[in-house]
Amino acid sequence: MVSRADRSRFAEWLWTVDHYLLAAFGLLLLAGVVFAFAASPPVAERIGVDSLYFVKRQAMYLIPAAAIMLAGSLMSPRMVRRAALIVFGVSIFLLIATLFMGFETKGARRWIYIAGVSLQASEFLKPAFVVLVAFLLSESGRRREVPGVLFAFILFAVCAALLIAQPDFGQTMLLGLVWAGLFFLNGISWLIIVTLGLVGIVGLFAAYAFLPHVTGRVDRFLDPSSGDTFQVDTAMDSFLAGGWFGRGPGEGVVKRVLPDSHADFIFAVVGEEFGAVICLLVVAVFAFIVLRGLRHASRDQDAFSRLATAGLVVLFGLQATINLAVNLNLMPSKGMTLPFISYGGSSLLSSAMTAGAILALTRRRPQPTRGDVVTVSRLSPSSLM
Repeated sequence: MVSRADRSRFAEWLWTVDHYLLAAFGLLLLAGVVFAFAASPPVAERIGVDSLYFVKRQAMYLIPAAAIMLAGSLMSPRMVRRAALIVFGVSIFLLIATLFMGFETKGARRWIYIAGVSLQASEFLKPAFVVLVAFLLSESGRRREVPGVLFAFILFAVCAALLIAQPDFGQTMLLGLVWAGLFFLNGISWLIIVTLGLVGIVGLFAAYAFLPHVTGRVDRFLDPSSGDTFQVDTAMDSFLAGGWFGRGPGEGVVKRVLPDSHADFIFAVVGEEFGAVICLLVVAVFAFIVLRGLRHASRDQDAFSRLATAGLVVLFGLQATINLAVNLNLMPSKGMTLPFISYGGSSLLSSAMTAGAILALTRRRPQPTRGDVVTVSRLSPSSLM
């Protein structure tokens, strides 16, 4: 046991980190590997590689993901901002490079090879973007001369332009929703809220009108007879086959013909082999993380930590919600991964970054008291550098 009198960095972290959030993130991290055993072998066999190929790769990323999450949780709010600035800069560079040197898959150019490893830069962009927007809005509220709102608009415009160029409308929509949510939480007039809502609606119609892959997905969702709905239909068959308690680990049959059973549609495999009860437990873990994170945010007196925590948990929860809704045929397919669960190194490492930042920002810190200059200086959002 670590004594409370111990003043080491590890002891301070152990006594201040939210153990329930840490346990929830750790549970999802391990669940991803367990579910990979169930979902990925059929895909590996179809492409002619070792049946445990995807399992081994997911496990390979497990250690660096855990390290990133724990290292991130040790950071102070100022360090979180600095790390976000670095990650954001690198991600923007990689997004630009992907447009010229990335490889195309299913009509989109979203991945780039770095040292023999494929990376999806947009995954790392998301948590960094949320932290930086939270910082800009908090600084704008603290110092009126800082054009934080204008910079936040510019930041989103740059990110949206690069993502749409790939094209990746799903990630653009996700960032846009979280970005608008941060403005709402920061307190804006109803006129701006209505304006942003109208801009979002116009953007959705424009995407439907001018992006063929978006048009196809929406049309197939509204009218299944208008195109190929094999993957979604097969996912629904998986849930029906699993019932309440599932067929049992490794006993799934429908998963063998589900194309993306290891990635975007892994939740359907969970439904077939482990049943609706386990599916509900997975949803409950995600819901717990979001609700507990928002509870922390509502009690935080520091504007930056409050906005960043809320934005990150909304990002985490909204991405999970979109993936689950697609699996259950409640919305058009978006190609969105389930955090910590779906196969993919970039997705796993990005989820770990998000979790580490949430754990860092929700750690217990001294609250400002009247006349306590040292405490106030620690909590006020100072300059990024």
